[in-house]
Amino acid sequence: MRPQRSDIPEALQRFVKLRRGVLEPHSIMTHDVIVMMNDANRAASILIVDDDQELGEMLTDFLAPDHLELTACLSGEDGLKALEAGNYELLILDIMLPGISGLEVLKRLRQKSDIPVIMLTARGDDIDRIIGLEFGADDYLAKPFNPRELAARIKAILRRASTGSQRSGRLELGAITLDPRTHRVTVDDKPLRLTGTEFEILRCLLETAGEVVSKDQLNERALGRRLLPFDRSIDTHISNLRGKLEQAGTVNASIQNQRGIGYMLIPGQ
Repeated sequence: MRPQRSDIPEALQRFVKLRRGVLEPHSIMTHDVIVMMNDANRAASILIVDDDQELGEMLTDFLAPDHLELTACLSGEDGLKALEAGNYELLILDIMLPGISGLEVLKRLRQKSDIPVIMLTARGDDIDRIIGLEFGADDYLAKPFNPRELAARIKAILRRASTGSQRSGRLELGAITLDPRTHRVTVDDKPLRLTGTEFEILRCLLETAGEVVSKDQLNERALGRRLLPFDRSIDTHISNLRGKLEQAGTVNASIQNQRGIGYMLIPGQ
């Protein structure tokens, strides 16, 4: 179902009108709608898959000053083709798409790619959000959303990927080996495919093995933002990570939940 125009935030509409010369500069406070990116020398390539063409055009204009180059696709089929042909650093994916749903796109994508994914979901649709995270999405926003929040989350994910690749020093615990330089995890020398968020959670837990890490710390480290009330995203990511490690046969390390506090990676005996 195509989102209605009311789903497009008024601040985003006003910003785009300003950019196109429809509004006078004094009619909008630009610092209220622009979040500048750290890397001013290179445009990050981002794909948005959403059947609302107007939303895609407005976001393209809104994110351009942040050095974010947005390519828009209107269907899941076109999105998969674009991902196959292009080299994108992040995907913004609407759940409700004509033809192939956003969840199906995400499911197919995760079979061969760990590109960061931000889902766009209907407000209050917790089931789609939970399933999306279980399928491997990194983060989500409910429509209608504040464009500043989208820009901030994009920035956090791109910054995480950039700083992560600069860190050196392999981490090992039992059969688990994590190499930040190659962004590679192995269990008993066999590669383990993780999303970017799962990778950051595992790295944080490996660095603090045997110590409790709070959900707030994990959220800041893995998602680059504060933990919001009633946000269970980090718990879902932990569940996914735990399942992958168990499926890979890790018997000498386990992720334990410290109720009301956080999580801890326990070395095996």
